[in-house]
Amino acid sequence: MELYLDSADLKEIEEAFKLGYLTGLTTTPTFMHREGITNIDDTILKLSKMVPILQIESLGETAEDIVKEAYRLLDLGLDKSKTVFKIPASLEATRACKMLADKGVMVNIHLVYTIQQAYMAAAAGATYICILVGRMQDQGYNALELIEQLVNMVNRYGYKSKIMFSSVRNPQHVRDSIMLGCHTCTVPWKILKTLTDNNFTAIGTEQFVTHTRQLTMKVKDVIRPYNPIVHVDNLVIDAIMQMTESGLGAVSIVNDKNNLLGVFTDGDLRRILKAEGQTFLQKRMDEVTYNKQPIIIDSDASLISTVNIFKDKKVDNIIVVEDGCPVGIIDIQDLVKLNLIG
Repeated sequence: MELYLDSADLKEIEEAFKLGYLTGLTTTPTFMHREGITNIDDTILKLSKMVPILQIESLGETAEDIVKEAYRLLDLGLDKSKTVFKIPASLEATRACKMLADKGVMVNIHLVYTIQQAYMAAAAGATYICILVGRMQDQGYNALELIEQLVNMVNRYGYKSKIMFSSVRNPQHVRDSIMLGCHTCTVPWKILKTLTDNNFTAIGTEQFVTHTRQLTMKVKDVIRPYNPIVHVDNLVIDAIMQMTESGLGAVSIVNDKNNLLGVFTDGDLRRILKAEGQTFLQKRMDEVTYNKQPIIIDSDASLISTVNIFKDKKVDNIIVVEDGCPVGIIDIQDLVKLNLIG
């Protein structure tokens, strides 16, 4: 089934055709007016250079007027092999269609509401026969039944016309066009870009991403750039400032050689504050109680091993080390954000 974009918005047209597989663009003077376009001819020429096939309106009171307008547009510089002229269904439209088709010009008879209109368009050699499904349904017609009848008609009698499903209002309409065997569907961008969305796909993708992270990423890939660290001779207030600056609930304590001596946490802070009051804030780190056997992990360790430590030890943070020196802290929330821990 051919897939067209239905639009006159130059920005979304440019974005949509980056996909690389759209058949072409359908547009109308109404769309252009809505977008504030005043020079329709210039816009048509610009669009013709942006898309593989362009479907545009060719209007007139008589067949001769319609044909004259089509050739006027071609004379602007349009490629006949890449341009389809849309003509609202009428007896004159079918006569114009025949005249253009005999010269190898492609025609889309649209605003079709009955199988009789579609039959006349097919007999006249229309390249496309377009049904405005959404608009028909708004008016109480069984548009899907008509689509099915038209697909059966062209297939049964061997007409070369392609049935186009247009006035698409939702993703279900696209599904309907597929299931009914339509040859062409033209879709607004806001709907087209949702067609690959599916909750089960999203869940499955996230699972794959999560498992890939666990297997391939290392601890050093996720530690925060700020490494909260204090010397053992620094004051408790310095440790608090480091925790505040880093946004982490812990700070590594080191000696003169930057070797890890332990970890001081916000839990330690609350406990000692409650016991001693604010006076302890001016104490040196070697004068207060802190965990001298913190849980550590090497920066080159895999994330999956980190996840297992958090689950087994029931801790909130782990000190990341290289050659015995702290290089960062990995917090359990870092893994929650990566969906590695629920």
